[in-house]
Amino acid sequence: MEHAKLPHQHGDVQQTELILKQLNHVDYFQTVAEIFKQLGDTTRIRIFWLLCHQEECVLNISAMLDMSSPAVSHHLRPLKNRGLIVCRREGKEVYYRAADTEQGRLLHQMIEQVMEITCPKL
Repeated sequence: MEHAKLPHQHGDVQQTELILKQLNHVDYFQTVAEIFKQLGDTTRIRIFWLLCHQEECVLNISAMLDMSSPAVSHHLRPLKNRGLIVCRREGKEVYYRAADTEQGRLLHQMIEQVMEITCPKL
């Protein structure tokens, strides 16, 4: 492997090569940026945190956040599109919950660590 031509070499050249290889995968970083963009809205963070703890329908989420159903649906859509939440239909009702993924669990932990709160226990 050819060594990177940097103005200054300050460390392990092999480590620098590995880092440069990963930095060239812009699409990986774009995915992370898009997830954080979705959570760049207070309402979406609140909805995501709620759905980490219980499954809910749009009407209940609306009542809990004192918002209209269309406004809640507007926030649910990008969370679902990014795979942070999932839904299931039961008759005419659609229920949402946080996706059981490593990304979802990490985001949940991050939110709670930043807010210095713990999950409500039943």
